[in-house]
Amino acid sequence: MAVKKLSVALDESVAAGAASVAESRGVSLSAWINAAAERALVVEAGLEAVRSWEVEHGELTAEELAWADAVLDAGGTPAEADRRVG
Repeated sequence: MAVKKLSVALDESVAAGAASVAESRGVSLSAWINAAAERALVVEAGLEAVRSWEVEHGELTAEELAWADAVLDAGGTPAEADRRVG
C-alpha cells in the first residue's frame, strides 16, 4: 500500500491519548490514526448517502428514525431487529 507522509498538529491531550491507545493495541501511532481516519471516512460517506437519499425521497420521518434507532439498539440485521422490536 502506498502511503503519504504528512505532518499534523494535534491537541496535546489528543496526541497523548492516541499514542497511549495505539501502544496498548500494539500498533504504531500512524497506523492507529490511519484506522481512525478510515472509520471517519466511512461515517462521512454514510452521512452523504443519507443526505442524497433525502434529496431524492424527502427527509426521514421521526417514525423512520425511531425504527433505525431500534434496529441499531437491537443489533443484528434490520429483519431480525424488526422481529424483536416490531
